[in-house]
Amino acid sequence: MYPLTKRLIDIILSFAAILLFWPIFIFIVILIKIDSKGPVFFKQKRLSKNKKEFFILKFRTMRTDTPKDMPTHMLQHPDMFITKIGKVLRKSSLDELPQIINILKGEMSIIGPRPALWNQFDLISERDRYGANSVYPGLTGWAQINGRDELPINIKAKLDGDYVKRLSLAFDIEIFFKTIFTVLKSEGIVEGVKERQNWF
Repeated sequence: MYPLTKRLIDIILSFAAILLFWPIFIFIVILIKIDSKGPVFFKQKRLSKNKKEFFILKFRTMRTDTPKDMPTHMLQHPDMFITKIGKVLRKSSLDELPQIINILKGEMSIIGPRPALWNQFDLISERDRYGANSVYPGLTGWAQINGRDELPINIKAKLDGDYVKRLSLAFDIEIFFKTIFTVLKSEGIVEGVKERQNWF
């Protein structure tokens, strides 16, 4: 029963967010165009519910010559690719705002495991073990507020599986508000291989 209610909540809240945040959208678009050449939005192939492919939307925070289909934390020197406005957008997580459109289209949910890249085969395989590929990916999720980029893949997949087991309105509300505090403190963001290695 809750999955149907969850989808209705996603539609209502994502539509309301578009109406509320459109001035911020426009302001960010202008800053991106002034800061660097290239498109405003960044599209990347990800996996939705039951591993169905879709293109996630983000505000572009990196140069157009950045290696494609590679998580930022796996780049050797990410700072050389991230734009000036991109650093601000990434630290504040404002680059994720366009995913409201993905949610409205039914490709994502507000709360759920973060959508894996199509070629993150190790993460996808681990999530299969815990049934975490059977729900819609989210703008934020249980793993996001418990370590984010710094988590090893097996721990991240287990947390995603725990989310599926505990799926409920109350749990989604808990994750939503904890996400706000996590974003404000910029916790769990790791940029680049070398920085990531320092966590272990």
